[in-house]
Amino acid sequence: MTIATDINHSGPGTAPVTMLNPDFPFGYDTYLQHPSGLGSIPEAARGTKVAVIGAGLSGLVTAYELMKLGLCPVVHEAGEIGGRLKTRSFAGAPSVTADLGGMRFPVSGRSFYHYVDKLGLRTEAFPNPLSDATSSTVIELGGKAHYARTPEDLPAFFHEVAEAWHDAVDDGAQFRQMQEAIRARDTGRIKQLWNVLVRDLDEQTFYGFIAASRAFKEAGFDHREAFGQVGFGTGGWDTDFPNSILEILRVVYTDADDGHRSIVGGAQRLPEALWHHAPEDLVHWPAGTSLASLHGGSPRGAVARITRPPGAGGGVGDFRIEEKWGRAAQYPAVVSTCQSWLLSTRIHTEEGLFPARLWTAMERSHYMQSSKTFVMVDRPFWKDVDPGTGRDVLSMTLTDRLPRATYLLDDGPDKPAVILLSYTWNDDALKWLALDADGRVELMLHSLEQIYPGVDIASHIVGEPITVSWESDPNFMGAFKANLPGHYRYQQRLFTHFAQDGLPEHQRGIFLAGDDISFTAGWAEGAVTTGLNAVWGVVKHLGGVSAPGNPGPGDLLEELGPISLD
Repeated sequence: MTIATDINHSGPGTAPVTMLNPDFPFGYDTYLQHPSGLGSIPEAARGTKVAVIGAGLSGLVTAYELMKLGLCPVVHEAGEIGGRLKTRSFAGAPSVTADLGGMRFPVSGRSFYHYVDKLGLRTEAFPNPLSDATSSTVIELGGKAHYARTPEDLPAFFHEVAEAWHDAVDDGAQFRQMQEAIRARDTGRIKQLWNVLVRDLDEQTFYGFIAASRAFKEAGFDHREAFGQVGFGTGGWDTDFPNSILEILRVVYTDADDGHRSIVGGAQRLPEALWHHAPEDLVHWPAGTSLASLHGGSPRGAVARITRPPGAGGGVGDFRIEEKWGRAAQYPAVVSTCQSWLLSTRIHTEEGLFPARLWTAMERSHYMQSSKTFVMVDRPFWKDVDPGTGRDVLSMTLTDRLPRATYLLDDGPDKPAVILLSYTWNDDALKWLALDADGRVELMLHSLEQIYPGVDIASHIVGEPITVSWESDPNFMGAFKANLPGHYRYQQRLFTHFAQDGLPEHQRGIFLAGDDISFTAGWAEGAVTTGLNAVWGVVKHLGGVSAPGNPGPGDLLEELGPISLD
């Protein structure tokens, strides 16, 4: 953990904090584990084809659960299986990997780990700054470096920054009360606390919240500046300062910023495993059926057009999905899990399929830019100890220089290892956009040389770097969504769209899912849970019901759902 994280640890004997989102504190983890399953569809509907757009985590969770219920999901993908859980291997060393998108997953994300565990994937602690998995951390601000193995090694100034953040969220956002309610799964108390905060804070920025707090006012600008550069949990968050404070509270209430683990072999192994796994509890399909076998081994092609031609007698017909190269098919239901911007920029989508207010919500989405640059090195040389100082020669690094955050990743001594030279967001990510991989590495090494004089990082680099700027990928156009102040209404419309009783008939049957539809955009847990929302919506649309004793998200939406500010 970094300097400002120790407010969110469960004590001995207390229930754990989970990603029980305060906007809709529905227990997706217990819903998934219920022995009765997620529901059933009429026997006559078994084998019905349902289009699923996108083979990222949300799309594959949706398709996997629809298949288990006896439906026939047809997955369309413009790129490769995995979406933003994208793993790349270094040339010549296929076992040495870099996660270009999601790479660290909080243990509080119980629904995400339901699938990780079900599919038998191994995880390991991720080396965040000052975490137990990190040998040492260097925080370098204003040209001055501070070496630490534990938070206690840092100067008093950083502890003052941490304490100011603790006080700010306690005084202004009832942090401790909310975490107690989340641990107890006291949904009434969660909603009581959160609904007041939504009304009070929807139009407040992250920076405005801390600047207005008594603790940070008393501490002064230097403390606010350091808080933005060093941050909490995973590092500096000043690139989030313009975003809504509600976005940040959802993260820290649910421990999403701490307790991170990575998937051994790369995050892309999870969606790939969902694609190939044959569940035991299948309805309708023969034993051994998997998504891969239903598709003949490959998803269908990129979607170019979504329309809904009239049915027999001029009534509402099935959805028509046309692929990029002309193949077309019709489906009674569609789930779109791609980033919502693509429905207006890359996929010609019939305007009348969504209410005008929902189109507005999609168009107003604010996506964060993100850049990563990795190099493979001959061995984890950073574990060498400088005989003069007794310190590691290189450490996990947080800095106000161009790289911002540098992570050190290895699989043991005397093996090739990986340095994530730079992990940046928004304005910091845009600084790299025009540079190729080599140009990025050269600048990053120059910055790190100022922090670690005499350490020749370049001499250890093997092969070619791997880099990504998510905003330049036409199938993504950004890393993930982060709501700006005043965007709560848009998010509420997007999230609740899966419950369609109030929509006219011609707008029913097409469902949105994906982490940008969730209230926790950027977290894989949101991709999973909105996929489950879409499954509930499809089942209901095709005449099915939830399992006895296991109400689904739509059954409890009115009771637990996000409030309307209108």
